[in-house]
Amino acid sequence: MNIGPYVLPNRVFVAPMAGVTDRPFRQLCRAFGAGYAVSEMVTSRKELWNSLKTSRRANHDGEPGPVAVQIAGTDAQSMAEAAVYNIERGAQIIDINMGCPAKKVCNKWAGSALMQDEPLAVAIADAVVRACAPHGVPVTLKMRTGWSQEHRNALVLARAFEAAGIQMLTLHGRTREQGYGGHAEYQTIAAVKQAVRIPVVANGDITSPEKARDVLAATGADAVMIGRAAQGAPWIFREIVQFLATGTHLAPPLVAEVRRALLAHLDDHYTLYGEFTGVRSARKHIGWYVRGLPGSEGFRAGMNRIEESDAQLQAVAGFFDELATRMDRLPAAAQDARPQEIVESDA
Repeated sequence: MNIGPYVLPNRVFVAPMAGVTDRPFRQLCRAFGAGYAVSEMVTSRKELWNSLKTSRRANHDGEPGPVAVQIAGTDAQSMAEAAVYNIERGAQIIDINMGCPAKKVCNKWAGSALMQDEPLAVAIADAVVRACAPHGVPVTLKMRTGWSQEHRNALVLARAFEAAGIQMLTLHGRTREQGYGGHAEYQTIAAVKQAVRIPVVANGDITSPEKARDVLAATGADAVMIGRAAQGAPWIFREIVQFLATGTHLAPPLVAEVRRALLAHLDDHYTLYGEFTGVRSARKHIGWYVRGLPGSEGFRAGMNRIEESDAQLQAVAGFFDELATRMDRLPAAAQDARPQEIVESDA
C-alpha cells in the first residue's frame, strides 16, 4: 500500500489519539508491527504553536518515516499554514482531522463538526492540498460517517475530497453524535470504498485479529486502523499482521517482553515530558498494561501515589518480576481485557 511516494510495510495502522499517540507510543507501536502511525492532532492556531503542548506533539526525534502529522482547525488558510509549519518541522504526510468527536474540539467547529459544513470541509481539504503540493507532501484525511444518524454524508464528502487531491481516506464507522457509544458500522465504509479510487482505511471497534479480517472482508478497505485496542497492548499489531498473512495466531507475549517494552516506553516518555509531567501522564499507560493481570487493582492504586520516575520504574519492574514467578506469558484473559476508556481523541 502506498501514500504518495511512500510504500508502507503492511496495512495495520495505529490511530491518532490525543493524549496517547505521542512520539514514544508511536515508536513503540511501530516496533510491534504497526505499518503506519499518525501523530496526535496539532492545532492550526498560530498563537499556540510555541506552546509546550504543541512542541511535544510536533516532536519527531528519531521517529522512522514516513512522519505523518494530523492537523486540526476551522479555517482553510490557517490549516494550509499549519500544514507548511509542520512540513518545515519534518512532516512527510499531512492528515486532516475531521473525525474527532470531543466536545471541546467540536464546540469550536473543528474535528467532526466540519462535516456539518460541506463547502468549508472541502475548502479546507483543497487549501491544504495546494499548500502541500510544492513540497511533494501527500495529504490524507480522517472523518466519521457523518454528524448524526440523519446526516451521514461521508460518501458525498469522500468524492469531493478525492477530487480535491486527498490521497487516502480513513473512516471511523460512527457518527459524531454516537461518540464511542454503540457499535461501529461498516456499510458506509464499504460504500465509500466502492465510490473512490484512493485507498480507504477502516477504523472503529477493531480489537482482535479476527475482527480485522472480518472488517477488511466486509468493507473492501485497503487497511485497518487500531485505536483503543492498542492502549497497553501494542503487540496487537503483530498479532493482526500475522493472522492476516497466515491465518495463525501468535502466542501471548512473554511477561519478560512486556516488562522490557513498558520500561523502555517509560524511559522514552520521561525524556519527552520531563519528570513531573512524565510520571503523571505515564500512569494511564501503566494502568492499561496491567489491566486484568493478577494483583493489578492494588498495584494501580499505589501507582497513583508515586511522584518520582525512579520509584515508578522500580514499582513497574517489581510488579512484572513478581508476575514472572507465576507465569511465563500474559494470560489470554488479560489479552481480552483491552481498555475501552474514551480518550480525548480516537478520531
